[in-house]
Amino acid sequence: MNRWLLPQGIEDVLPERAEAIEGLRRRVLDLYHRWGYALIMPPEVEFLDSLLTGVGGDLSLRTMKVVDQASGHLMGFRADMTPQVARVDANRLEGEGPRRLCYAGSVLRAHPDNYGRSRAPLQIGAEVFGVAGPTADAEVIGLMAATLSEVGIRDFTLDLGHVGLYRALVKALDADADSEARLRDAVRRKDREALGETLEELGADADVRRALEVLPTLHGGMEVLDEARSCAVNTEAAQALDGLEVLVEHLHRRDLGDHLSFDLGEVRGYDYHTGPVFSAYVSGQGEAVFYGGRYDGIGGAFGRSRPATGISGDLKLLADLMPREGAAPAGVLAPAEGPDALQRAIQSLRAQGVRVVQALEGLSEADFQAEARRLGCAQILVHDEGQGWRTKPVEPQADE
Repeated sequence: MNRWLLPQGIEDVLPERAEAIEGLRRRVLDLYHRWGYALIMPPEVEFLDSLLTGVGGDLSLRTMKVVDQASGHLMGFRADMTPQVARVDANRLEGEGPRRLCYAGSVLRAHPDNYGRSRAPLQIGAEVFGVAGPTADAEVIGLMAATLSEVGIRDFTLDLGHVGLYRALVKALDADADSEARLRDAVRRKDREALGETLEELGADADVRRALEVLPTLHGGMEVLDEARSCAVNTEAAQALDGLEVLVEHLHRRDLGDHLSFDLGEVRGYDYHTGPVFSAYVSGQGEAVFYGGRYDGIGGAFGRSRPATGISGDLKLLADLMPREGAAPAGVLAPAEGPDALQRAIQSLRAQGVRVVQALEGLSEADFQAEARRLGCAQILVHDEGQGWRTKPVEPQADE
């Protein structure tokens, strides 16, 4: 194996892309700050007992595990930062009122996903704790839309679902864990044949069976909510639909109604989501570029059960989706050596926020101009006997 060969799904981020990702990270975190979200930085690795508490088996399969040489205990590299944020809210921060937290950091996945995306995304997200109603869900969905706007994406779809509807229907079946897993997989894949076979094995009541068979077909526009009423075969199912309709009203008031679509057969994150789930899609991407949902009670495993809802996405992917604009040259190229005032002139420009690159070797005037163009500098620093050090524009290439 070549020494420079990286594992599948792990990549170097080279200068131009790294600049775009880092610039976007700063802008998005500034956006979250303006919305009132406090930044936290959980560790990249934790003991498994803490890292995987209350999150279900799916995340465990995605978590890369190692043995801590200091203690002999199993540790895991985080595959998702949301459980860590829930832990921080539950046992590291005081107070019972609403709390807004945000984060940005690398996560590591044990296996690549089906879309060939990075196994080491740069996850960014925001969470609200302590608010059970739809106002918090509407806020984080609004923040998701604002994040896409910050990226430069105006044409997107916000896809809504509610795992409470599926939970209510499955509860009426009294299915064992294996049967429920097969049923959920059939719903997720919208496989009507497998769904019918599993329901037949479970001896499902006619109303519940009809509702579960309809569920995977409930995707589309606002008409889906009316069609879904046929699935409200018990009180819990009706309450889930009522809650979703109230959330939609909140989103219309935020001028997001034109972006909404629905997929009531969405059971992603069923292991820990408890209510509305939401995703953002953009043209040309087969998978959501931003996602989230309600996950009440996850902090109970850490000693304090609180309502919670949040969103997250991959900054690397979002940066790649930004409209490509040719960057205008910026900064100044300074010579390697010169009169004593050279370093003072460079320090003064940098103190003003100007990007100054200093040549590391002496260059002819023509080569100095060419080096400035290569480094993306719009100006060069030159010395005049009467005026001292000053900047002047880089000369265009002869063929420009």
